[in-house]
Amino acid sequence: MNKKSKYNVAVIGVGVVGIEMLRVLKQRNFPIAELRVFARTARAVEVDGEKYEVKVISPEGFNGIDIALFAGTEGEKGAAVTYAPAAIKRGVVVIDNGADFRMDPEVPLVVPEVNAKDVKKHKGIIANPNCSTIQMVVALYPIYKKAGIKRIIVTTLQASSGAGKDAVEQLKEENSLIASGGYGNLKVNLQNKSMPQQLAYNVFPHIGEFSECEYTNEEWKLVKETHKIMHDDKIKISATTVRVPVKTGHSESVYIETEKPIDPGKVRNLLSHAPGIIIIDDPKKNLYPTPLDIEGRDETFVGRIRRDPFVKNGLWLWVVADNLRKGAATNAVQIAECLIK
Repeated sequence: MNKKSKYNVAVIGVGVVGIEMLRVLKQRNFPIAELRVFARTARAVEVDGEKYEVKVISPEGFNGIDIALFAGTEGEKGAAVTYAPAAIKRGVVVIDNGADFRMDPEVPLVVPEVNAKDVKKHKGIIANPNCSTIQMVVALYPIYKKAGIKRIIVTTLQASSGAGKDAVEQLKEENSLIASGGYGNLKVNLQNKSMPQQLAYNVFPHIGEFSECEYTNEEWKLVKETHKIMHDDKIKISATTVRVPVKTGHSESVYIETEKPIDPGKVRNLLSHAPGIIIIDDPKKNLYPTPLDIEGRDETFVGRIRRDPFVKNGLWLWVVADNLRKGAATNAVQIAECLIK
C-alpha cells in the first residue's frame, strides 16, 4: 500500500461489530481522510455522540477507498463475498471479519501480535480470525516461541454478543421475564430467539453448526485457524465452545502441554512483557480476569497460570478478552495499522 498521511476508509455493516469498528477507529486515531459507512439499508447511526450517515452498499461506493473493514457475520455468508471482488478491483485492501476467507490459502489470517508479517502476503484481502481464536493465540504465542506447544485443550465461555445484537436482546428479555415472575420459574420460552436454547440462568455447549467428529464449526475454527496463524499444524488441539449468560467478553479455560519444561513463574513473567497482554494473577486475593471487568478493553487478559501436578509440562491458563474489540473490531483496525506501516 502506498504510504500516505491519511487514508480513505470504509466500514461495511453497523451491527455490534461495525459500531465497534467506528468506535475503535476514532479511539486509536487512525489517520482517516474520508470515512464512508455502508450497510444494506440507508440510515443514520450514532456512536458515542457522533452521528454517521450510512449509505446503501454498492460496488461504486468503493471508488477512491484505500481500506475497507467488513464487519462480517458469523454463521452466514458475509457482504465481503459479494462486494470484496469489486472493492479489490478498485484498488481497495479488504479486511474481513467474517469467516468466508479465513481458510483460503491465498488469504492471510492475521493477529498482529503473532503473525503481523503475513499482512505483506495479501492479494487484496486479509482475514480477521474468529474472536475465540484471537485471544487464545495472543496468550499462547509467547509460550510457543519459548517452550513449544504439543497440545491445547480449550473450553470457551462465550458471551451473547458473540452471536450478535439479537442474541444480546434475547438474554436481556429472558432475564427481564424471569425477574418479573419473581424467580419462581427460571424457564421462559420466547417465540423469537436467535440462540437454540434459553441463555438466562443457563449455559449450553452449542455454538455454530455441528460437523465432523461431532465438533461444531466454532470448535473447528479454534483448531484450523490456530494452525494457520501459528504456521504449525502439528499442534494437537481439542475444543469445546460454550455459550454463557454474559453480555460481552469471552473467557477461556486453556490447558497446554509444552515441548520443553517451563515454570509458571516464567510464563507469568514472559506474558507480562508480551505485547497486548495484561496479567491479573493473584487468586489468593481474588484477582483474576473476568469478562465484566475487561469490557471495553483492547488487551488480552491472563490469570490462573498454574502447573498440572499430574502431567509433565502441563499448564493451565485462564484467558479473557472483549470479543467485540480484540476479538473483532480492534484486531481488524490493528491489521489496518500494520498495512499503513
